[in-house]
Amino acid sequence: MAQETLAAGLASAPPAPAAGGLSETSPHSDIYAVIDLGSNSFHMLMVKVVGGSVQVIGRVKRKVRLAAGLNDNLVLSRKAMKRGWECLALFAERLQDIPASNIRIVGTATLRLAQNVKTFLKEAEIILGQKVQVISGADEARIIYLGVAHTSNCDSNRLVIDIGGASTEVVVGRGFTPELLASLNMGCVTYLERYFGDGELSEQNFNQAISAAAQQVDTICADFLAKGWQIAVGASGTVQAMQEILVAQGKDEVITLGKLEDIMQQAMACGPISQLSIIGLAQERKQVFASGLAILIALFRQLHIHGMTLSGGALREGVLYSMLPQLQHSDVRNRTVSSLMVRYFIDQRHAERVAEMAVELAAQLQSSWDLQKFEGHSMLRSGALLHELGLLIEYKNHHHHGAYIINHSDLPGFTRAQQQLVMALVYNHRADISREVISRQTMTSVLLTVRLTRILRLAVILSMRRRHEVLPEVKITTKAETLTLHMPANWLEQHPLMRAELEQEVQYQQQAGWLLLIK
Repeated sequence: MAQETLAAGLASAPPAPAAGGLSETSPHSDIYAVIDLGSNSFHMLMVKVVGGSVQVIGRVKRKVRLAAGLNDNLVLSRKAMKRGWECLALFAERLQDIPASNIRIVGTATLRLAQNVKTFLKEAEIILGQKVQVISGADEARIIYLGVAHTSNCDSNRLVIDIGGASTEVVVGRGFTPELLASLNMGCVTYLERYFGDGELSEQNFNQAISAAAQQVDTICADFLAKGWQIAVGASGTVQAMQEILVAQGKDEVITLGKLEDIMQQAMACGPISQLSIIGLAQERKQVFASGLAILIALFRQLHIHGMTLSGGALREGVLYSMLPQLQHSDVRNRTVSSLMVRYFIDQRHAERVAEMAVELAAQLQSSWDLQKFEGHSMLRSGALLHELGLLIEYKNHHHHGAYIINHSDLPGFTRAQQQLVMALVYNHRADISREVISRQTMTSVLLTVRLTRILRLAVILSMRRRHEVLPEVKITTKAETLTLHMPANWLEQHPLMRAELEQEVQYQQQAGWLLLIK
């Protein structure tokens, strides 16, 4: 099913109006909500469309562990259903402020499997005042992929994995098109009950869970390996937990099999699940951590995954963007940057001018400096476009204000490492250079950050007149890490202010330990 068909399917059965729900002419008509009734947690995402992008205005998450209530006959216990209903009663209060047509509620694996699902749904729909759509495994995989595509910038074909409470979705696609997908009968809640039921983080329990997961993955291996992919992305709480552990332990954000096996050894050293304590592991993730880790290790082994990063979105975002056709099929990273420029009243013409100058300087240095790693050219352009982000607050420290905004914003299309890189560029685009901020770029490359920072600073100075017709035609060369900026003949004599700024920049870079020559 194509994306358009999926979007039409989600839109074709509009939810029943909630009691007291708002009309279409409501001032809240630009607010949308998606509720995901997952097998481990129930989530509610609320957003507002602002400046051509979505702004998250609320997230509510509750651990319901619905899958733990399924018995061998796939009958959902009354106790588990009650946990779900109590959670939905909390969600219902927020839904009263959102137009009914802007709400979508989807149920996943546990509700697909439960023989008595109608009992749960009847009460749930009374509580919410909305219809609940239980989606198939194939549709879940497809929607997850679209959520990743709308929040992660990538033109290559990619593998997307989402480990849920009762199922794991695996998809390969390119752009916004999922091309091969599967939904496997394994999840962090069901595997917790099945393989870690004694509460022990033992080698035997891990091996049994990994072996069982590997058998599931083997059913799809041939097709997926034949299809192939260039990058792998994880879209679940399990993958987020692994990345948080790696970063907290001073490692880069790329998850590898070796790193996962090291984390497993750390977990086994803790003994029982109740004593699980790993640097970087959030308290709320501890219960299902081991089972999710076992499944992820099996996926890495069987699919020969070399490295994986974390996506910015998944199922909820996929459902959300199906309601927002005006935001579909656009470049995610460009959409994010453009939205920030609109929201913070950035001078777009000048930002483009600085970006063009920065990209031109980078192109001249490319043969000597490798700036492509971590999409360096794109990060440089983003930093240039956003370098005046903080001017709305005040001029003196606008580079610090802009960096703060970037560091604390949701930036779809940027990995966390890329977001930190752009933040460092904006922070250091003028005035004193903070080597401390640069040295924190452990998830990417300190050397790349240094090189991009030096280029951006020069682009900002060379564009300071804020007019295209006065931009100098410059040449920049490098010998090792020494930069030489070659100016047109007599240009510096004719532009004394620019000359003073460049001479000051030589001093700034020298204080940071970098050599810059102006000729």
